[in-house]
Amino acid sequence: MPTKIEISHRTIIFTLVLIAAIWLVLQIRDILFLLFISFILMSALRPIVDGMSKLRIPRFMSILLLYGIIFGGLGAGVVSMIPPLSSQSTKLFAQLPDFLSRIFPYVSSDVRSLLQQAGPVGENLLRVTVGVFSNVIAVLTVMTFTFYFLLERKHLENFLTGFLGDGVGERVFTVLLQIEKRLGAWVLGQVCLMIFIGLLVYGGLFFLRVEYALPLAIFAGLLEIVPTIGPTVSAIPAVLVAFGSSPGLALSVAALYIIVQQIENNLLVPLVMKQSVGLSPVLTILALMIGGRFGGIAGAVLAVPVLISIQEIVNSFPVSPKGK
Repeated sequence: MPTKIEISHRTIIFTLVLIAAIWLVLQIRDILFLLFISFILMSALRPIVDGMSKLRIPRFMSILLLYGIIFGGLGAGVVSMIPPLSSQSTKLFAQLPDFLSRIFPYVSSDVRSLLQQAGPVGENLLRVTVGVFSNVIAVLTVMTFTFYFLLERKHLENFLTGFLGDGVGERVFTVLLQIEKRLGAWVLGQVCLMIFIGLLVYGGLFFLRVEYALPLAIFAGLLEIVPTIGPTVSAIPAVLVAFGSSPGLALSVAALYIIVQQIENNLLVPLVMKQSVGLSPVLTILALMIGGRFGGIAGAVLAVPVLISIQEIVNSFPVSPKGK
């Protein structure tokens, strides 16, 4: 006899709702991406805003003051850094073909001409920097979302309990609170690592009298946000520049980056990241590979925050005892 398979109306409705939800997420994935970045920034800035609010500064004014300090500091740093960074970057791009010709005499003239075309990039560093943030609307959207997340953060628990009910709302709030704490720790840890690595590399390159120490150190600090891969990639241009002067200097620079990477892996990361985030290296590498495959550089950078969020959500589900 043929087997008769019956599908209940509830199963059909659930399947249709699930497909519709997946379709909706795919359609608004760009908006969800901006919301997630805003949530990460809110997680990092909320303790500062809460501390300022305890000093009886209105929350609205606390956020505006914090925004002013952050953007003012970034603006002052960029303005003071542009002249030396622009001049050193211009020289670096102009002399990079000569460096490569010393190392690889067989480099074709086509490659040299291609590298020579990169020279104006250093001269127009300010324009390049602005071009990175060309999507002004997205940046303003993230800052606006972050502002309102910080402003309405104290009402989150009441909103969730009122919208989802007391039991479910409190449970969701607890999970979000744990995610928020770990994401805030991740952001602060990354900032500390980027600053420390940048200063350490700059000090080493300056001591070794390597040219273009400032842009190379900034490059190393920025790539620190990409764990494991970043420090290795940032060493390549420094070694090439040093090799253009002498092979011995190139070996010294390579040794410098190896020492910095060992300090980072064995001292800084365990102290700054592992204690606050608590992710194993295997999970981190897998998250970076998957994030890079789906989202490129942005996916690799946000892979760890996404993994942290998923881990906290999974841990929120109760585990049934064995045998039940």
